[in-house]
Amino acid sequence: MRSPQLWQVTLILTLGILSVSSTAIFIRLALQASGTLGLEFSLFLAASRLIIASVVLLPAWRTVVTNKVTPKAYYYAIGAGFSLALHFVCWITSLSFTSIAASTTLVTTNPIWVAILSWFWFKEKLKKLTIVGIIIALFGGILIALGSSDSNSSYTQPLLGNTLALMGAFFVSFYLIFGKLSQQEGLKISSYSVIVYTMAAMLLFPLPFIFGSGYMNYSNSVYFYVILMAIFSQLIGHTSINWSVRYISPTLITLAILFEPIGSSFLGFFIFKEIPSILVLMGAIIILFGVIISVLSSRYKDKFA
Repeated sequence: MRSPQLWQVTLILTLGILSVSSTAIFIRLALQASGTLGLEFSLFLAASRLIIASVVLLPAWRTVVTNKVTPKAYYYAIGAGFSLALHFVCWITSLSFTSIAASTTLVTTNPIWVAILSWFWFKEKLKKLTIVGIIIALFGGILIALGSSDSNSSYTQPLLGNTLALMGAFFVSFYLIFGKLSQQEGLKISSYSVIVYTMAAMLLFPLPFIFGSGYMNYSNSVYFYVILMAIFSQLIGHTSINWSVRYISPTLITLAILFEPIGSSFLGFFIFKEIPSILVLMGAIIILFGVIISVLSSRYKDKFA
């Protein structure tokens, strides 16, 4: 099969970034439609999103059967599924307590977490510029914390929301590392995706019954936003980005993903009239700058981006 032209890859990657940027908007719309906040409803959203994606990908299970790989590949894929589930729970819940700008910026700090985890796990030495990027991002995080704590903030627990967003970035870093290790063991991207989504869905499926009210008795608009989230954010967004990485440098893919908080913040302003404080905006810009420095300077960019 002939490789696609650059403009085609760019178009699909752009579609993926725009689709991922819509995630926070769909979550906030679902929160408004349900009139509820917190962990219980977030578990419902996270589980439903992954269940729908898993059902759509059911035909792809045949690739898992025909993909002959080592047991390690499956273990890593299962670990990625657990990590993805925890990521969604933390990040989706964060949007109940903090602004879209703060949440989406903090959750995209995963390249920094990957660098730190690689230092501990694989004994990869951090470059000086990577450390500089981490320090810069830390300073930006402090500004976001100060800005979110402003008495004029419309969110009652912004520090909790910011912490959950950071935890979401931490868990998605494990998802990226396990995913790369799984594919290095020979698991194809189609097989990997169906295993990860299915495992994450299985992990989350019982939690709404245990900690919430299950999957019923929500308004039709809530289910509509969940379906949009599964189609655009999960299937189109994630799939487009995963497809594009085959033809574009992983470093460029990582940098492109940093446009997610920009797109999400713009949509948040346009739809919800949500205007972050000056400190939050300054912190977000500084964090993104620190992440860019880390991505461009670290050896892991070709391994875990």
